Amino acid sequence: MFTRTIEQTIKEKINTGKAIVIVGARQVGKTTLLNKKLKDKEYLFLDADDPITRTLLQTPTTEQIRSIIGNYKYIFLDEAQRIEGIGLTLKIITDQFKDVQLFVSGSSSFDLGNQLNEPLTGRKWEYEMFPISWEEYENKIGLLKSEQQLENRLLYGLYPDVLNNQGNESETLKNLVNSYLYRDILTFSDIRKPEVLEKLLQALALQMGNEVNYNELSQLIGINKITVQKYIEILEKGYIVFRLNSFSRNIRNEIKQNRKIYFYDNGVRNMITGNFNPLDLRLDKGALWENFLVSERKKQNLYKNTYAKMYFWRTKQQQEIDFVEEYNGKLAGYEFKWNNKKTKIPQKFIDTYNADGIIIDRNNFREFVVI
Repeated sequence: MFTRTIEQTIKEKINTGKAIVIVGARQVGKTTLLNKKLKDKEYLFLDADDPITRTLLQTPTTEQIRSIIGNYKYIFLDEAQRIEGIGLTLKIITDQFKDVQLFVSGSSSFDLGNQLNEPLTGRKWEYEMFPISWEEYENKIGLLKSEQQLENRLLYGLYPDVLNNQGNESETLKNLVNSYLYRDILTFSDIRKPEVLEKLLQALALQMGNEVNYNELSQLIGINKITVQKYIEILEKGYIVFRLNSFSRNIRNEIKQNRKIYFYDNGVRNMITGNFNPLDLRLDKGALWENFLVSERKKQNLYKNTYAKMYFWRTKQQQEIDFVEEYNGKLAGYEFKWNNKKTKIPQKFIDTYNADGIIIDRNNFREFVVI
């Protein structure tokens, strides 16, 4: 079992009068984490994948909730997004049963219905959870072994089930993508053409780390730009992809309103393209390296509440920087190199913004992914 970065934070929030909510894609370890936190307590486990549980919790009265809860002081509702109107039920529990600590998990589609935000305003501590971070992985197996596994992680990613099934990574990823990620998104969103979603994911996977143009995607896939934008937003809410916007302070030759799109997990991306060839046989190893670094940095910034803002930078003269981070009013530009090839951060960026310029390669990547 992996020790998760947010464990201590959650422990500190128990019995503080608010529901503890963990959201994230299926199979990232939400249920495992909450069961671990509750292992020494008597608690009521409610599985919303069970149809009887869904029926009981759909629109219960306060007295019906009282009979369901009984004398339990700890309640864990798993996969809460499957219950229509669940936010109002959870509001009743937090308001009317003050001595009950409520734990709630929700998978990728949780936020698609926006069921919790309004009913539980001011009544919840909410945390996002992702596949295993490099820091969590290294803490579990040690520095040496994790470094030896780096190339495999670029290929197969860091989902817990993948890490626990070495030798069967591609089969595990196939099941994960088909059974959970696609299913949740198609079930809880109004996507009517699954084949269009698949084409879009393929296109995004092949353009990973490059700037994405919605007009070009719409022509490539055969749907309008608005639909492309809507589908990408759904994939973001589903914790499959996330976007980086371009950094600009209104200098005329900087390019504004562009975006790059990355995958939260390299393994999911490679499953979508159907390519698990070794790194030395691949043309996209630079993109895999960049995706790994940016997704790990995002995990760190969110888990550790740095409030850092993440961008990339490019000018009309084709000067570019892979990754820009703004933290406490200070800018840093990062270039990512898999091999130790000589490269430079554009001096224009450093001079204009009084920024630091840093090259991240295999020798120093730990200082970027563990903060």
